[in-house]
Amino acid sequence: MNTEIGKHTISLLVANRPGVLIRIALVFARRGYNIDSLVVSPASNPEYSMMNIVASGDQKTLDQILKQLNKLVDVVHASDRTGEDILQRELALIKIGCSPAARSEILQLSHALQCRIVDLGENVVTLQATGSSEEVDSVTKVLGGYEVIELVRTGKVLMIRGDQHTA
Repeated sequence: MNTEIGKHTISLLVANRPGVLIRIALVFARRGYNIDSLVVSPASNPEYSMMNIVASGDQKTLDQILKQLNKLVDVVHASDRTGEDILQRELALIKIGCSPAARSEILQLSHALQCRIVDLGENVVTLQATGSSEEVDSVTKVLGGYEVIELVRTGKVLMIRGDQHTA
């Protein structure tokens, strides 16, 4: 088995009940697996929720976590989607401090990076970047050369391509 540490993308379909999130988080915590991002949203059926988790660790431990997750009463299905053909998007809001003289440069750069301007203040510009995690990483890296006051990211939302269900 591979013991190399890597990032894994996991999708879960779970019952929409109180306490489900803590039980899932405890499965990861007991195995020493770090959750890097977590997104929970309603499923098409309101009795269920979709969870998308990005976690860091080795494949052997992940396999054990998936087996434990699939045994939980409130988990309908849990799958490792790493390396699968999925659509995935992330959103970031980036607040940049800028003088009025630098504003034009930042606005031109935001256009080139395909960012949306969501707020303009006297000394700040807030941008919205959306795309794959790699695209958002690239935008934040370029904007890192400026005075980034605040950065907030959503985490990865995902869906399998084609007619197959994600979870």
